[in-house]
This record gives sequence, structure tokens and C-alpha cells, in this order.
Amino acid sequence: MIPLEWMPPFMFGGLVIFMLIGFPVAFSLMAAGLFFSVIAMTEGFFGMPFLQAIPQRIFGSVLANDLLLAIPFFTFMGAILERCGLAEEMLDSMGQLFGRVRGGLGYSVIIVGFILGAITGTVAAQVIAMAMISLPVMMRYGYNMRYATGVLAASGTITQLVPPSLVLIVLADQLKTQSGSADVGSMYLGAWGPSLLQIGLFALYTFVLSRVRPDYLPPVPEGDLTLKGWALWKKCLMGIIPSAVLIFLVLGTIMTGIATPTESGAMGAMGALLLAWIRRASIPNLKGLIKEAYQNTMRITAMVVFILIGSTCFSVVFQGVDGGHWVEQLFSNLPGGWIGFLIVVNLFVFFLAFFLDFFEIAFIVVPMLAPVAVKLLSPVLLDSMNGNPQAAASAALVWFGVMLCVNMQTSFMHPPFGFALFYLRGVAPKEVKSSDIYWGALPWVGLQLVMVVVVMAFPALVTTLLDKPAAIVQSQDFNFTGEEGKSDSAGKADEDTPVTFQLDKSTK
Repeated sequence: MIPLEWMPPFMFGGLVIFMLIGFPVAFSLMAAGLFFSVIAMTEGFFGMPFLQAIPQRIFGSVLANDLLLAIPFFTFMGAILERCGLAEEMLDSMGQLFGRVRGGLGYSVIIVGFILGAITGTVAAQVIAMAMISLPVMMRYGYNMRYATGVLAASGTITQLVPPSLVLIVLADQLKTQSGSADVGSMYLGAWGPSLLQIGLFALYTFVLSRVRPDYLPPVPEGDLTLKGWALWKKCLMGIIPSAVLIFLVLGTIMTGIATPTESGAMGAMGALLLAWIRRASIPNLKGLIKEAYQNTMRITAMVVFILIGSTCFSVVFQGVDGGHWVEQLFSNLPGGWIGFLIVVNLFVFFLAFFLDFFEIAFIVVPMLAPVAVKLLSPVLLDSMNGNPQAAASAALVWFGVMLCVNMQTSFMHPPFGFALFYLRGVAPKEVKSSDIYWGALPWVGLQLVMVVVVMAFPALVTTLLDKPAAIVQSQDFNFTGEEGKSDSAGKADEDTPVTFQLDKSTK
């Protein structure tokens, strides 16, 4: 007979074995869940009726989840913007604007990566588009190959953190507990501080490198800068203004409460189609572009839904064998309290990202860790949330989710498995060595890990923009006491005795 406390670790081990055999992750999750459900029923941990929860949760939490409808809209928007020529125009104009200074092309890639991240939300489109445009230009002007490939890959992965990131939408859906939940709007507000700081960190690294090794990042020769004055600024604005409109359609409507994430995603998709139609003169085959965007959207959406169905099957059986209690005991008793918890979890996610995609980490690991995160992190934020336990619980989940999002950026940059490096290798010229791509990624992975530490140490970076409720009045009991602080023995107040009314103070 297998003890109940052995079942959760056995399930994790079984999942790893199914994946090592070569099963896709979605089917590995389903296979592990169903296989161990048979063992659990044989051992008497639960009966066949318990498995009715699987189809109920699939229909209730996956197929009927309105929030997940935002994923195909944002995917479609990114697929359209990838080919409409906006990235090319912005990179060209920004390169002209910053080309005179050392590292100017690096600054332009970082800024354009941030702007594209705020309107596309997809890493593949961003890395491929920027690499095809900027890498040949950097090579022509003698940029260090490792810096050039590193800054392109890192600026492409920033889209995972900058709203409207698909990762933030998925994390908001998975970070739900009985104490609190993280909605998409709060996740977007919480991600702005770390995303802006990370862009500043990337720019600072470029500035320092341009001073320490000026030959690595030379300026563009003055004769090659063809645009000046108002013509240059006009070209910059032609790229920035449409991007700003799309950013407002997607993010502004969510943050102001005008639209839900799904509605804002639909407006963003329509805005991307309108922008592509306006720029149709520079698009060889607009109809083919839209058809390809539909196919790409269908493929990614189907992948996400299948992984969600598999993770639902696994998580129901995992909870049936008391897996939630096992995870809570495992992480709650770590030395160092909440600091030890965050260190261990971030190391765990960092190494998982070598082998798993961010969708898989979000659907498998995050729902198990969310209750522990609320329990350990809510007291840390209680004072900043004016003593409101529910607000502190929701803020803790937002803080935890944004921290994981910063960490999971590295999954695209890990040599040799990072997808951003694969995308870069696929479009880079043959003279670019794979070793330069891998070694070039390491400093940027280090900068992303520095951001993880900063977000962990300064939660206000995430929670400052979140709504803070008014202070809670703990009680309003009227205490009837006599002059000498003693009540009447008969429980009645003397008519001639002064009565004082005392209100408990509100907590701050």
C-alpha cells in the first residue's frame, strides 16, 4: 500500500518521466493525471465520482473562461504588426536619431523593443523583426557581435513583462485563491515599474560598456545619417503616434475601466488591421498576411487550451491526493520565512525555465504556489494596504506574479535552450557564430536576474500603482463605563453617573 503523503512527489516524478519519454507537455499532464488517478482509486484515496470534477473544471475554468479569449486577440494583433512595416520604420528612425552617440544603435533597439512590447505581446515576432532589420546594420558599423546579438534577444524578451503581455494575462488567470486574486488590470499596473526599470538597466549597461569598451559600440558615421531636423522627427513620430494610439486602445481602456481585457484585445486587433490597411502600400500581400496571422493565432490558441486541459486533469488528481497540503508544508517550513520562500521559488522557476515554456510553468506550478504566496507575503504588504487583509492578499499575488514574470523572461534567454536564441539563430547571417549568440546572452540574463532581486527586495516597485483601500475601522462598540471605570453591579448605568463613549481607532 502506498502512503498518501508519497503520492504528490510520485506524481511530479511521473510527470517528468512522461515528458522525458517524449510526450508533448499537454498529453504528459493528462497521462500523469489519469495514471495516478487509477492508483489513487485503487488505494482508496478517492472514488470514481471525484473524477467528475475534471470535465466540470474544463468546461467551467477553461472553455467558459472569458479572460482566456484575450489570448487569441493579442496573438492576432502581434502577428499583424510583425509584418506591417511599423518595426522597420521605427528602428530606422530611432537609429538615425541616436546614431551619433556611441551605442546609439543599441539604445534604439532597446527603446523600439519596449514600444513594440507594449503593442505586440509576442517574443517571436519581436526578436525576428528586429534581428532581420538591425543586426545587418550593427554588423556593417562594426558593433561587437556578442553585444549585438545579446541586446536584440533581450529587447525582444522584454515583451513578456511590458503590458499587454500574454504572460501577465495567463498569470492573472492562475493566481486565484480563496483569500484574494490578481486581476489583469492590477497585473498590468504592477508590471509598469519593473518594466521601465529594466529598460533603464539595459540602457545603463549599454552606456557603461560604451565607456569601458568604446570600440564595441562605435557611433554611426555622420555621412550615413541621411535624415536631420524636422524630417527626422517627422519619421520618428510616424512610428510613435500609431503605436501610442494602439497602446491606449489596449492598455488605456483596461486601466481606466472602459473595457475588459477581452474587449481591449478585440479593439487592439481591429487597430492592428486598420494600421495594416493604412500601410498597405508597403505590404506586398495584405490578404496573405491576414491569412497567415489567423493560422498563427489558431495554432497558439489551440496549444494553450490543450495545455490548460492537461494541467486541469493533473491538478484535480493532485488535489485529490492532498497535494495542496504537501506543497504548503514543503514551502511554508523553509528557513528564512517569506524571504527564504521567494529565494527558493525563484531558483526553482529559473531552473525549470531551462526545460519548460512559460505557459507550462504558469499552468503547472503557479496554481500550487499561489496559496502559499498569499499566506507568507500578505503580512509583508498589510501596512502598505492600510491594514486591509483582502487587499493585502490580492497585492501579494500581483507582487508574486510580476516577480515570476520577470524571472520567466530568462526562459527565452537560457543558453542553449532559449527560444529567443533559436529565433535569432534562424534569421542571423551565416557569419554570426552560434557561440557569439550564446555568450552574448549571458550578461543580459544576469541583468534580468538582478531585476528579480530588485523586485523581491522592493515590493513597492510593483504595488505603488495599485488601488489602496481606506483604513479599516476595527470596531465601533460603545463602552459604557462609570466615572471610576467600573460598571454597575446590576448591569445598569446610574442615571446620575456620567457616561463616556469610546471609539476604537482605525488602523493605519
